[in-house]
Amino acid sequence: MIVTHLNLSEYRNYAVADVTFAPGANLFVGRNGQGKTNLVEALGYLSTLGSHRVSSDQALIRAGADAAVIRARLQHNGRDLLAEVQINRSGANRAQVNRGQIKPRELPRYFSSVLFAPEDLGIVRGDPSARRRFFDQLLILHTPRLAGVMGDYERTLKQRNSLLKSARTSGLKANQLTTLEIWDDRLVVFGSEIIDERVRLVHALSQPIRDAYASVVGDDHGPSLTPVLSIDGVDAEDNGASESAAGPVVPSDLSTADRFRSALAARRKSEIERGLTLVGPHRDDILFELNSLPVKGYASHGESWSFALALKLASAELLRQDSSLGDPVLILDDVFAELDAHRRARLAAAVSSFEQVLITAAVLADVPEALAAHTVHIEAGRILPAAETAAIVGDKAEAHG
Repeated sequence: MIVTHLNLSEYRNYAVADVTFAPGANLFVGRNGQGKTNLVEALGYLSTLGSHRVSSDQALIRAGADAAVIRARLQHNGRDLLAEVQINRSGANRAQVNRGQIKPRELPRYFSSVLFAPEDLGIVRGDPSARRRFFDQLLILHTPRLAGVMGDYERTLKQRNSLLKSARTSGLKANQLTTLEIWDDRLVVFGSEIIDERVRLVHALSQPIRDAYASVVGDDHGPSLTPVLSIDGVDAEDNGASESAAGPVVPSDLSTADRFRSALAARRKSEIERGLTLVGPHRDDILFELNSLPVKGYASHGESWSFALALKLASAELLRQDSSLGDPVLILDDVFAELDAHRRARLAAAVSSFEQVLITAAVLADVPEALAAHTVHIEAGRILPAAETAAIVGDKAEAHG
């Protein structure tokens, strides 16, 4: 799949923006704060319904505007598609495909992208929530129907937490909460599916991440991924995932649903005391390791950066293997500045086979020449015309001549 055209309206620092893309590598160059990342962020939002920089949609709407619109023309197997989303300051967001109304959560069915940015170091070094968010976004891209399952789980979790807080306030005992069993059943149904799909995804990524890490680093440091599940007695959100914080270990030979129910029963008293659901996929984590040691806390900055990059490349490889949309659009936002010349060259080689790669950089010289054939310069929220871009490139070449 490739993006052939992007139109933005009232998005970030763009009142209006129109950009034409080419197959292969597309490089956007501009000083920091000019708006180049906003372009690729918009495409990332179209496929994940989220920004890699902020948690709230409100920050994406231009100051003084009521709504922002992202509209992209896509092409796959000779078929053209127009996908768009309207992000509203008040009220629900709206989405369309070929001018027909759809639910926003259905957009990943039509467009797939994988974005890597410096902020993604937080996936490796940050809290469990960052890793859960990454895997859930990838799950939705890989299996779009799971967006509905995750939405159902979040609503159930919210209702269950509300009931637990009420029980804590009123002093009810565990055996007096018959209504809680109804929410338990729903939580187990939706949560078990999410857990199983995450575990399958982790296993599916095991070989691709080893391949991707070796392609970037040029060495095998044994990168690995291991699920850390609260239903098995380890709560990643309590005291650094210590077993004592989570309670009794549930036998692992049971089904996911049975382990979930057993874990809920074991932690019922603690849940009522805290007014909080302490078991489920919202309390899980994924352990990242290099050379059999946790990346978080042991790996150097360079190793952590390489692991995060390999994780994104592995995700892109998995999607291109399994998705009916073909290659995802690969987005590298300000990545090359963090790499030495050797790793820049290796990364350029690793992404060269993808149908389309979008790259942003503050300095043109940071990006290998092989990825700079189609270069667009951005200045103060303005896409410079081709003539101005050619003049800038010519001036730089003459200065280095």
